[in-house]
Amino acid sequence: MVLRRILLMAIGLFASTCLFGQVALKTNVPMDALLIPNIGLEVGISQKWTLDVPLYYNPWSYKTTENGVGDKMLKLGMISPELRYWLCDKFNGHFFGVHLLGGVFKTTGIDLPFSPLKDLGKYRYKGNFYGGGVSWGYQWILGKHWNLGLNLGLGYAHIDWEKYECEDCGDKLPDGKDNYVGPTKAALNLIYVF
Repeated sequence: MVLRRILLMAIGLFASTCLFGQVALKTNVPMDALLIPNIGLEVGISQKWTLDVPLYYNPWSYKTTENGVGDKMLKLGMISPELRYWLCDKFNGHFFGVHLLGGVFKTTGIDLPFSPLKDLGKYRYKGNFYGGGVSWGYQWILGKHWNLGLNLGLGYAHIDWEKYECEDCGDKLPDGKDNYVGPTKAALNLIYVF
């Protein structure tokens, strides 16, 4: 039954793309600079609506010294689909959106801004998160197929985590849960529109 629904949704999405004609591939440039691979697909589903689906996946650790002391790690897998309403034309100008987010993480030695886990630099954490929010964005047309897009969002995320004493060893400390309200999207996308 679930497979049938997914298949019907995929057929509907493909049909709306054929009818309304625009598809775009994108990458979040600041995430690329942080060595967090990402790709996004945005499709037109009506004259004023698009569906954006960005994926982020980072399987690597970062070394800060030659002998590995002071390792830093931000392993991440995340998806954040967003339904967008465009005030003018799709892929041009202002839009407002609603988004979901979900993923898994494992981190140590990194203090992240806006994180509800205040001691990320001292302990190792792993866990998952889910939530959603609202956003605003703007796209500039750079050429026939190229756009530059800005996307900022606020929302909520629930985080389930496990905490460990040190970066790569140590005893497991008590598990926890946190609720986060704040920025949930920040992207400067380089976009190729087909």
